Amino acid sequence: MARVLLLALAATLAAQASSKALPVLAPVTKDAATSLYTIPFHDGANLVLDVAGPLVWSTCDGGQRPPPAEITCSSPTCLLANAYPAPGCPAPSCGSDRHDKPCTAYPSNPVTGACAAGSLFRARLVANITDGNRPVSAVTVGVLAACAPTKLLASLPRGSTGVAGLAGSGLALPAQVASAQKVSHRFLLCLPTGGAGVAILGGGPLPWPQFTQSMAYTPLVAKQGSPAHYVSGTSIRVEDTRVPVPDRALATGGVMLSTRLPYVLLRRDVYRPFVDAFAKALAAQHANGALAARGVNPVAPFGLCYDAKTLGNNLGGYSVPNVVLALDGGGEWAMTGKNSMVDVKPGTACVAFVEMEAGDGGAPAVILGGAQMEDFVLDFDMEKKRLGFIRLPHFTGCGNLNF
Repeated sequence: MARVLLLALAATLAAQASSKALPVLAPVTKDAATSLYTIPFHDGANLVLDVAGPLVWSTCDGGQRPPPAEITCSSPTCLLANAYPAPGCPAPSCGSDRHDKPCTAYPSNPVTGACAAGSLFRARLVANITDGNRPVSAVTVGVLAACAPTKLLASLPRGSTGVAGLAGSGLALPAQVASAQKVSHRFLLCLPTGGAGVAILGGGPLPWPQFTQSMAYTPLVAKQGSPAHYVSGTSIRVEDTRVPVPDRALATGGVMLSTRLPYVLLRRDVYRPFVDAFAKALAAQHANGALAARGVNPVAPFGLCYDAKTLGNNLGGYSVPNVVLALDGGGEWAMTGKNSMVDVKPGTACVAFVEMEAGDGGAPAVILGGAQMEDFVLDFDMEKKRLGFIRLPHFTGCGNLNF
């Protein structure tokens, strides 16, 4: 039922989109302590971006608690709010008084996994609209958010008051902005390594045509029971060597995107051959005249670490083998040392790929984290069901693409 409602909502949004409507622009900031990303919301409040999150939620403890929206438990909107319950959260139920009972949602913390019950309330996103070149004017966008207790902010950046979900679900921020502003159900994201990045909710006109006109696109894949964004891969290469992963391990939504993780997670059947291939490719660089990379004891959670002084540097970060994820549709997600290595302590750099804990065999083979998306321009187009991506040149970055 919830999926039918979401499809109906998407059709409505597409019908409402207007060529005269302009998308909404919000700056993105990376929190150094947590490696999470935030956008300003209203009155000094910041929300953490969760690209896999199905809801917008914010704290509402104490005397500033807003009145709940008049939404009943049995309404289509309430069904959308509970379409993707987080693991371990109570199952939503209306009970015998379903026609009079107010809607209860269950927002969850993307880092800790904790959740809490909360009513829906009407909040506002204060931002700017943009013509693709500059901010045009300020705008206040009304959105439905879920109330959450302050304890749900554990492990989130200091000063944040909640989470802005960016998934393909009906009450995620992109869908709500699309409905309110009569723009496309689509958003662009450029996550910064430092300085300011940008989120553009509502699609075009696309900024930075010198980059975005040459974007590669790959289909977005829906997975039952999950609001996250998935794509399908065809292979992983380390430099020119194909990593020997099981057949079709990356296919049918085998790659997931996540902003709650700062690094890549690889399923065990992919991780073991990957680290072997990376270590061999790095050793081969020495045979071709590069510095001899010296391995050091791994620093958890990473399994492959090196003495940073023996790696060398170039415009793409550490001088290590490029990692290339080939995606359905022909595009290639290429990661240089800037995206594939992480400094864990002075003098030690680790390969930013981590083995997943043993668990559900249905887990995606690859989960790309924030570091692997930084300084890419990403186009999440839920109407056309595709993801566009392009790496920005080394001489620039999201922090330089300001308006």
